[in-house]
Amino acid sequence: MTEPEPERRFIAIYDEHRPQVYAYAVSRAGRQLADDIVGDTFLVAWRRLDAVPPAPLPWLLGVARNVIRERYRDEARQASLAAELRAWVTEAADDPADGVAERVAVLAALGGLAEGDRELITLVAWQGLTPRQAAQVVGCTVATYFVRLHRARKRLRHALDARLVEITLPSQERTR
Repeated sequence: MTEPEPERRFIAIYDEHRPQVYAYAVSRAGRQLADDIVGDTFLVAWRRLDAVPPAPLPWLLGVARNVIRERYRDEARQASLAAELRAWVTEAADDPADGVAERVAVLAALGGLAEGDRELITLVAWQGLTPRQAAQVVGCTVATYFVRLHRARKRLRHALDARLVEITLPSQERTR
């Protein structure tokens, strides 16, 4: 007995995009909530399979974004995300193979940004979306996305510059 076409399509979408949806959920809500978000996202995809476009990733990430907004409002989400970012900074600092100060500084600077700025930057940088797809996820035009991304990158650069000054000043003072 063969599977009906909708089931095959859903399984193909799930198999191909689950890791990306999971990564997005972790980056927005932390590991503790990611599995629930992924489950709810694909439940919506199953129920609305006819609405899923041929290139489903931006649509799925948009659904995941809405699931996060609906289920996990500011306090719980911010606390979880802050803990995740602190863990990333700690892991980066403790990892001898990757113990580069710049990595720690970037993660700390990214962790210091507002949630919206982090999302704009990570959709392209970590999730691998095109600017058009990222704009679709956040619900704006491509032009608006570029303006917001420019501003977010500028804030990241300022935060990173401040973080690198923190890291380099103590070592410079020791050499005097």
